[in-house]
Amino acid sequence: MSTPFSHFFTKFNQISPLEHNFTEVLDTIALKPKTLYFYGKMPENMSKNGENTRPKAVAIVGARHNTRYGEEIAYQMAYELAKRGVIIVSGLAYGIDSIAHKGALDAGGRTIAVLGTPIDQIYPKPHEKLAYDIIEQDGAIISELAPGADFHPKTSFLERNRIISGLSDIVVVVEAAIRSGSLNTAAHALEQGKEVFAVPGNITNHYSEGCNKLIRHGANPYTCLDDLLHILYPEDYIKKHRKAIQKVLAADTKEEAAILQSLVQGLRTGEDIIKSTGMPAAIFNQSITLLEIKGQVRSLGANNWSLM
Repeated sequence: MSTPFSHFFTKFNQISPLEHNFTEVLDTIALKPKTLYFYGKMPENMSKNGENTRPKAVAIVGARHNTRYGEEIAYQMAYELAKRGVIIVSGLAYGIDSIAHKGALDAGGRTIAVLGTPIDQIYPKPHEKLAYDIIEQDGAIISELAPGADFHPKTSFLERNRIISGLSDIVVVVEAAIRSGSLNTAAHALEQGKEVFAVPGNITNHYSEGCNKLIRHGANPYTCLDDLLHILYPEDYIKKHRKAIQKVLAADTKEEAAILQSLVQGLRTGEDIIKSTGMPAAIFNQSITLLEIKGQVRSLGANNWSLM
């Protein structure tokens, strides 16, 4: 390295995923990394209601050549989540990744960048300053590749995507072309049982094709921050909206009440609600349609539902 920050990236840490509370979740993913190398600090568990809990983490990924729309969505999402203590995870790349890191930093929050290169090769090089800022604000730069390791760009960046999704509770794809590494991250997230959101985009825009395809195949459409918050913090979300929920639960029929109660308890898909309530599919379809018309629930696409 020959940039002004080269001297900063000389001393790194080395652990196995099981050695830290934040990274131990990687022990459950396919092709789990044996070793992680990192600069900076891994997030520690937080004390809440007498319990030590892992901080929530959201991966925000997307196109390297983003639009203004994608920039605004990614930045605001990262900023608002980081303000609430959520760790933002991304890949330090040009475009949406770097915008997400910057949003988190501007909010005074913490962010994690996962490299597809050896730990001693910050990539892209112009983002060494961003990597420095991430570390200075108690974040971390992570790689599973040792210093000087041989790597193949065509595969290593795809392989690192399983770590981005593995560290996160939710993966959000902001913008993506139909052939995009971000879609690979989403695929890893689905395989790992993580929630996947995609930002709906203009159907004529090349960088919306990937997101719209994800939604068509069952990903949750991202429409507002609450879409993520009520998954990350279901108890806080219910408490915050208790009055509204109580009003909503004043249903007109017992079937509507059963559906609403299922949604309050965190169920999202029509199949799960039918299974939970024992309600015939035809009755469910009729009742959920009436609830939607009355503005008490909203469709998230692919037979996923939430309270308004």
